[in-house]
Amino acid sequence: MNRFRTNRIIQLLFLFVTLALGMSSCQPRTGRLLTPATGWTIGFYNVENLFDTIDTPDKNDADFLPNAEVAWNTERYNHKLNQIAKVIAAMDTLSFPHVLGLCEVENIEVLRDLVANSRIRKAKYEVIHAEGSDNRGIETAILFRPDYFRPVYHRPVQVIRDNGRKVTYRHIMYVKGIVSTRDTLHIFVNHWTSRFGGRENTQDARNFNGNALKIITDSILSVQPDAGIVIVGDFNDNPEDESLFLHLGALNPDTTPTGAAKLYNLSFAPRSRGEGTLYYRGWDMFDQVIVSSSLLNPKRKSLKAQEMEIVKKHWMLFQGSGGVALPDRTMSGGRYFGGFSDHLPVLVRLRQQQ
Repeated sequence: MNRFRTNRIIQLLFLFVTLALGMSSCQPRTGRLLTPATGWTIGFYNVENLFDTIDTPDKNDADFLPNAEVAWNTERYNHKLNQIAKVIAAMDTLSFPHVLGLCEVENIEVLRDLVANSRIRKAKYEVIHAEGSDNRGIETAILFRPDYFRPVYHRPVQVIRDNGRKVTYRHIMYVKGIVSTRDTLHIFVNHWTSRFGGRENTQDARNFNGNALKIITDSILSVQPDAGIVIVGDFNDNPEDESLFLHLGALNPDTTPTGAAKLYNLSFAPRSRGEGTLYYRGWDMFDQVIVSSSLLNPKRKSLKAQEMEIVKKHWMLFQGSGGVALPDRTMSGGRYFGGFSDHLPVLVRLRQQQ
């Protein structure tokens, strides 16, 4: 028996509800959606502990309070918001990302403060968020521009494993929405178990996350083989690692022929060039964009995914040891640096084919 089979019924039930009831589960909107001249952009950014300064008893936020070892006060919180908003504003040089997945946010309040920031206020972002069960208090969320993307269904997908001992992983944030071409997009925002405690000791958890997500995407593709699926997140594994390549089944589009109803990882190409989104004894590509085969089909007159981009501006970096330019962090090792994040954001553009 497949050791990852537990949780299958929970996930399939979620998909049944999603596909059967999704069109009526969001407040209906009026007005025509806009079509961006250069295509729709979907991004992801691990913002590295976007916490407020208020003590929340059920969350482990002791490191982000005014009396913490590295004091986290209003001035530093506002600076963090400015820094993250500056990066978001620079992600798409022609506009703002139309849909943006985030992880490591504490709550809905910090998201509201972020979208109200003067650097990105004119994007008119709205927020999709749900309280999570992570003891660190870090959660996933989705920002979207309602003039360009209209959600019709959204919910957190709770990933629960029960092999005699119940383990609850961070949920996956899901939104199903439409764009002006009447294409439907299924977007999943992930933050899988970290490697803290050792890669081998934590690999099983990420493999389980990959298998759980595959159950969901397979269910969508079994009903609609040409469904447009976009998966983003911080997976804490590289594209070639077993959680993504074997358990999720996210293939390399450069080496595997594009087949129907499959997933392809756009992160392989920059990975092969030695690029990455965070640095620890070398570059890792933990932040990724994965799409379904329909978004790579050149014959389908619909949306087509372009190459994944890593947003890497010189002002987002600092000079590390050995002359390597590294992501400029907010804080680390008991020191405050006032940077942005230890991760670089990623972006994919979906262009309309004629």
